[in-house]
Amino acid sequence: MTMCCVLATRYKERTVEKLRRQQTKTIPMSKKLLKVIGKTNAEFKLIGEGDKILVGLSGGKDSLALVHALKHVQRHAPFNFEFEACTIKYGMPDEHYDFLSKHCEEYSIKHTVYDTNIFEISHDTIRENSSFCSYFSRMRRGALYTFAEEGGFNKVALGHHFDDTVESFFMNIFYNGTMRALAPIYKTGRGFHLIRPLIQARESQLRAFADDNNLQVIGDEACPAMLKDVKMPHARASTKEWLAGLEKENKDIFKMFKASFKHIHDDTFLDPERWDRDDIEVSSKQ
Repeated sequence: MTMCCVLATRYKERTVEKLRRQQTKTIPMSKKLLKVIGKTNAEFKLIGEGDKILVGLSGGKDSLALVHALKHVQRHAPFNFEFEACTIKYGMPDEHYDFLSKHCEEYSIKHTVYDTNIFEISHDTIRENSSFCSYFSRMRRGALYTFAEEGGFNKVALGHHFDDTVESFFMNIFYNGTMRALAPIYKTGRGFHLIRPLIQARESQLRAFADDNNLQVIGDEACPAMLKDVKMPHARASTKEWLAGLEKENKDIFKMFKASFKHIHDDTFLDPERWDRDDIEVSSKQ
């Protein structure tokens, strides 16, 4: 077969696949939200031709918005990629995700519920008075990465939004003494990339998407920490409340946060490694 025939066959296959995706059922999503997601992908090059993406689907409003946003991107993007969703099952009593599987089936989203024993082993692996939420978050991420490796995915997508990254930024300052946020994309230690396609969307936009479409969502009741006799974390809730107060006083504060995150003068802080010094000799170890 000549090269021209090969290219023609590939083009035909991609066209047929694009038509098939355009004919599948989708949920309405606001043009404003889709524009934000499209601009984010164009700016940070999160998704491209041939990507195989695994989406962490908890069943909350954010991850549900993410899978449906990717459905819209598939229908209209000038490139082809595939994705599927994975829900991590902790192994808790009466833990069911049947409605989530049915929802994905209705909208032609491939979905897997990945069984783990995270809840069982947590009894012996968490120190007293430590953060159960952080523990379960790390364990859930590890299980998702394992599934991604087993399935040959080159990217893992999570549903973090802009409110999340602002909250994380200030929490790191207030409680950890570091300046750190949530990157739109980074390479994991396991070789694939983690992407956050919703990272410039506001949480209110995702909540409106769920409400407007009457979606059944999973909330904090699905977190294993709710079954533990431990104190619940307050840092994020306190930070969220503080930020809400700032936004009430200044409706453009999150616009300023976004602008700040893109204009970083890192040589103005108390970190000598970020300064350009030509007035002193820099000693080097031989």
